[in-house]
Amino acid sequence: MAFASIGDLAIHYDVRGAVGAPILLLIHSLGTSTHLWDPLLPELAARFRVVRFDLRGHGLTAGGIDPTAPSTTIEQLAEDVLGLMDALTIDQAMVCGVSIGGMVALRLAATAPERVARLILCNTSYRIGTPRQWDERIEAVSRSGLAAIAEMVVGRWVTPRFLAERPAETAGLRTMLLRTPNAGYIAGCRALRDASIEADAVTVRCPTLIIVGDQDASTPPATAEALATLIPAARLAVLPGAAHLPVVERPKAVAELVLAEAAGQDMAGGYAKGLAVRKSVLGAAHVDRALSGATSFDSDFQTFITESVWGAVWTRPGLDRRMRSLLTLALLAALGHHEEFRLHVRATAHTGVTAEEVREVLLHLAPYAGVPAANTAFCLARDVFEEMERESLR
Repeated sequence: MAFASIGDLAIHYDVRGAVGAPILLLIHSLGTSTHLWDPLLPELAARFRVVRFDLRGHGLTAGGIDPTAPSTTIEQLAEDVLGLMDALTIDQAMVCGVSIGGMVALRLAATAPERVARLILCNTSYRIGTPRQWDERIEAVSRSGLAAIAEMVVGRWVTPRFLAERPAETAGLRTMLLRTPNAGYIAGCRALRDASIEADAVTVRCPTLIIVGDQDASTPPATAEALATLIPAARLAVLPGAAHLPVVERPKAVAELVLAEAAGQDMAGGYAKGLAVRKSVLGAAHVDRALSGATSFDSDFQTFITESVWGAVWTRPGLDRRMRSLLTLALLAALGHHEEFRLHVRATAHTGVTAEEVREVLLHLAPYAGVPAANTAFCLARDVFEEMERESLR
C-alpha cells in the first residue's frame, strides 16, 4: 500500500503498469474505492501506467472529513487530485472518472487543462440528482448508516439481470459500499448536492469521450447527450446491457473504449452512427428490446454488430439504403436465415422497398440460389406482409 500526504489527507493510491508508459488516472464513484477498477486493470495496465486512488473519506484515504467544517466540494476533490499528481510528479495524464469521479475529472480539465491530455467521463454529468434526493440520502445514512440504503444503491449501480446472474460480484459491490465510512459517503453526497459545474463543461478543450450505460437511471443517456453537447470535443458511447457502473457490468467494452481513445480512434462515433441507422431501418422498439435484453454473455456482440455492421457497412455511400435492403433480403433468403429474413421484410416499411420489389428479388433468387430457398422465402415474406397489413388496420 502507498500513501501520499496532501494537506490534511493521507491519500491511498495504487500504481500499475510499465514505467514510462502513458499515464491513465482513474477516479472512482461515490461509495466505492480503487477496487472499482479491478475488472479493467489487466487490460489497462498492459498499455498504461495506471494510477488509481481513494477519494477523501473513501477506501483507505484517511482524514479530510470534518463534520463541523464546511461541506466537501467537487472543487476540493479536484484539488486533491492535483495534489496527488504533484506528489507523484505527473505532469499530464489521461483522466477517467465515474459518476462523482467524472465530475471531479471534468472540474480538473476545466481548471488545469494543461494537466489533462484526454478526458473520459463515465456515467456522469455536470449535475446528478436533485438537492432533495441528496438530502434524503444524507438523512438516511446519518440516522441508520449505509446499511439502510445499500440495496437501493447497488440496485441502481447494476441491472436487475446482473443482480440475478452474478450474486458473488453483487455481494462484492455491497461490501465495498458498506466499508465506506458514513462520514465520507455523506460528504460525497453533499458535494454532489451542491455541485454546479455546468460552466466547466463548455471550457473543456481536450478530446473527451462520454460513456453511459443504456439502463442507467442515475445519469441516463439523455443526460449524457446533454453533457456531450456542451463539451466541444466530446463524443458519446452508449453501452447496452449496463446501468450506472459499466466498469463492472461491461469492463471489456469500457477497456476497449479507453484503449481506442488513447489511440485517437473514434469507436464512440461509430457506435452512435450505427445505432441511429439500426433504429431507422429495423425500428427503435425492436432495437431497444434487443439492447435491453442483452446479457453479459452477448452484450459485446450487440456492440459489435451496431458498430461494424450498421455503423461501418450500412453507412457507406456506395449504395443507398433501399438497395442495401434488397441485397440483404436476397442474401438472407439464399442462406436460409429465416428469422433475420422476416426481420428485414418488416424493415421494408422503413427502407422504401415495396412488396413488388421483394417479389422480384425472390423470383430472381430461384434460378441462382434454388427453388426451395425461394419457395420458403415467398411463404415467409407473404406471412410478414399480411401481418403488417393487419397491424396497419388496428
